[in-house]
Amino acid sequence: MLAWYHIIALPGGFSFGDHVASGRVLANRLRYGLGPDLMSFVADGGLVIGICNGFQVLVKMGMLPGFDAGFRQQVTLTLNDSGKFEDRWVYLKPAPNSKCVFSQGIDSLYLPVRHGEGKFLVDSDETLEKLQTNGQVVFRYCGPDGRKLDPAGGTSYPFNPNGSLDDIAGICDPTGRVFGMMPHPEGYLYRENHPRWTREELPPEGLGRKVFRNAVEYVRSNL
Repeated sequence: MLAWYHIIALPGGFSFGDHVASGRVLANRLRYGLGPDLMSFVADGGLVIGICNGFQVLVKMGMLPGFDAGFRQQVTLTLNDSGKFEDRWVYLKPAPNSKCVFSQGIDSLYLPVRHGEGKFLVDSDETLEKLQTNGQVVFRYCGPDGRKLDPAGGTSYPFNPNGSLDDIAGICDPTGRVFGMMPHPEGYLYRENHPRWTREELPPEGLGRKVFRNAVEYVRSNL
C-alpha cells in the first residue's frame, strides 16, 4: 500500500498520549507493524518527514539516524532542560554540509516549537561525529543574528529551547530523504502565522512552506 505514495509525513501532536515516553508507543507499532514496508518505501526513493512528535517517533523506532540497515535507536529526544513545556518561536540555521532534500536552498528559518521532550541526545561521541561528518545534521538552533550559540556565555536559552546537544534541531538519514525536526514548519505557512505580522513587513508566504515545496519538487523531478 505504501507504494502508492511518494511522501509520508508523521505530524506533531501527542500520539497515544505520549505514554511511556513521547512517540514510543507509535514508534513500536510502526516498527513491528510496517517496518519492512517502510524500509522498502525509503529504498525505492520515497520521502519521510517527522515533525515534533513525528521526529520523536522516527528516532525511537530507529529510522533516524539510520546508519544501519535495521532499526536501531542511537539518538533520542528527551525532557527539556527547562523542565517545562516550551511554546515559543526559535531561529534555525541549516548545516552547511547537509544532504537533506527538505532543507535545500534554505538560508534560515524562524519557526515555533511546542514540546516538552525536545532535547536531542546521542548514545556516543562516535554517533555525534558521524552525524556531523555525514551531513546528517540538518538544522541547528541559533541566535536572532544567525550566530552560533555559546552555552558558556549563557546565550543558549531560550534560543536553544530544550538544551539539545550541539544545538541540533533536526537530522536526516544517510540518503537525505528521511528527515525529522522539532520546530514546526507547518506553523509558519502564511505571514499571518508570524507572531509579529501586524508590526513587521513580511512576505505573504511563510518560511516553513519551503520545507514542503522542496519535497514536492524532489518528487516531481525524481519519482
